[in-house]
Amino acid sequence: MHVFSHTLPQLGSRLFLTDVGLETMLIFHDGIELPAFAAFTLLDTQDGTERLRRYYRRCLDHATSIGCGFILEAPTWRASADWGERLGYTAAGLADRNARAIRLMCELRAEYSSTRLPIVVSGNLGPRHDAYAPVQIDAAADYEAYHRTQIESFAHMAVDFVSAFTLTNVPEAIGIVRAATKAGLPVVVSFTVETDGRLPSGVGLRDAIEAVDAATNGAPAYYMLNCAHPDHFDRIFDGGAWCQRLRGIRANASRRSHAELDASTTLDDGDPAALGAAFAAMRRKLPQLTVLGGCCGTDHRHVEAIAAACVSQPASPPREAQTATMVVMSTTLVLFGYLMVCLTRAFEYSSIV
Repeated sequence: MHVFSHTLPQLGSRLFLTDVGLETMLIFHDGIELPAFAAFTLLDTQDGTERLRRYYRRCLDHATSIGCGFILEAPTWRASADWGERLGYTAAGLADRNARAIRLMCELRAEYSSTRLPIVVSGNLGPRHDAYAPVQIDAAADYEAYHRTQIESFAHMAVDFVSAFTLTNVPEAIGIVRAATKAGLPVVVSFTVETDGRLPSGVGLRDAIEAVDAATNGAPAYYMLNCAHPDHFDRIFDGGAWCQRLRGIRANASRRSHAELDASTTLDDGDPAALGAAFAAMRRKLPQLTVLGGCCGTDHRHVEAIAAACVSQPASPPREAQTATMVVMSTTLVLFGYLMVCLTRAFEYSSIV
C-alpha cells in the first residue's frame, strides 16, 4: 500500500531527516567488503539484514526523538540490471533483493508508527554508470528503458516515491523521470556536482534542472543535491526560480573531489559541527529545504549535528511575557479567593435567616 504517494509530506514545512553515508559506514566503520558500493548485497543473509535494520533504527530513533519526519531510502542504489549482473545476480535474484529491501523499509515504518510522525518509503535508484567517473552518456530513451524494470517493480510495492541519487547528466534524469511518471510514481531527482559546482558532465546545476523540467513538463516532485560538500555548491544559488525546485541536500563530510575520494583508502569524515553549520547557512539561503541528510563519509554524528543546527528549538518566552503571565495568575487567584469568601458569607446569612 502506498501511504503517501499522492501527497508527499516532505513538500510541506516539516523538517525531514534521512540517512547518512551507509556504504562508507559499512566499509570503513564496520570493515565489510562491499563490492561496487552495493549495500543491497547485505540482504542475502539474515545477519546482513539485521545489520541494516539496526542502522535504520538508529536513524529513526534520532529523528523521531526530535519530532522530525524521516525518509527511509531503501538500500537499492546499486540494485539495477547492469550492476546486478556484474555482481552475479540473475534478474530474478535482483528482483527478490529489491523486494526484500522495500519489505524491510515497510517493517521499520510499521515499527515506528506509534510516533505518529510521517515516515516515507523511497525506492532508491542509482546511475547506470559510475557516478565518480562517468565514461559515457546515453540517450534519454535508453536510460528510460534501462531503469524501467526497477521502477516498475517498485510501483507494485509499498513505496511512496522513487528517488534517483548521484546523477551525473541530464539525459539519465529525463529517462528516469519519464519511466517513473509512466509507472504512476512520484519521482525525486538528485544530482551530484564536482568541486566547481557543475555536474560531472560539465552542465551547470541550473541548466540541468531547467532542462529536465522542460523535457518532462516539470514532473519531478522536487530536486536534491548529494555526494558533494556544501563548499562545492553553496555559491551557485543565485535566487532564481530554479532554486525553489531544490528541497533536499545530502552532503559529503569531505571537501575532496570525486576523483580524490575514489582513490582514497582512508575515510575523511570531516567536521560534523562544521557540516551542521553549513546546512544551517544553506537553509537561510533556501528556506524551502526540508530534506536533510548525509552522503559519503558521514555517519550518525553528522546528521545529529545537522539536526542540532537546523531544527528549531522552542524559545523561552520573553521576560515581559513571563511577568504578564504571573500578574494574570495572581489576579485570578485573588478574585477566586474573594469569590469563595462571598459564597461562604452568603451561606452563613441564609442559615441565620
